[in-house]
Amino acid sequence: MSLPDREQQIRQAHAGMIVQVVQRVHNPQLAEATESLLQKAEQNGWQDIVAVMRRIIDGERGEDLLLGLDEEDRVIAEAILQGLQDPSTLPDPERKPDARMAAPGLALMIHEAARGNSQSLQLVSHMAEQMTAAGGDLRQLGGILRRLIDGERDPASLSRGMGVQGRQLVDSILEELHQLAGH
Repeated sequence: MSLPDREQQIRQAHAGMIVQVVQRVHNPQLAEATESLLQKAEQNGWQDIVAVMRRIIDGERGEDLLLGLDEEDRVIAEAILQGLQDPSTLPDPERKPDARMAAPGLALMIHEAARGNSQSLQLVSHMAEQMTAAGGDLRQLGGILRRLIDGERDPASLSRGMGVQGRQLVDSILEELHQLAGH
């Protein structure tokens, strides 16, 4: 089972990094800023994709760049390579994520992780880390992902302390999970 427009969601979530690497290939003056971004990504556990981005910056373009990458890293690398060939394919780093797409995507990953899908569990864990670092409602959402995987479905408990948008997102996720469970 795949998420609706999953690859597009990944591309949009990492638009800034994708565009930065493509711009760096065309403009050596961006080397310092790009290296700072890559180092930060490495510190956050993104060693594989950072290694591939460095190879792309150094001029590699072969399919072998994608070997051994997980789905998310592969999508990012492909977006960079496509963007180098056709800049019109690059995601817009200024575009805000569509919150309506967040609930179905998160719910499907939570559902699959709860059913033992290791790739989904890994993706949810990674997302939880990123959300927790973001602060606000996202921090709290990152903190409840494990509880959702474990089957907790009490909206009041899960959204305690969140703002209106956070509570609405939790409610939407719970609604999607309910549908996925076949109820």
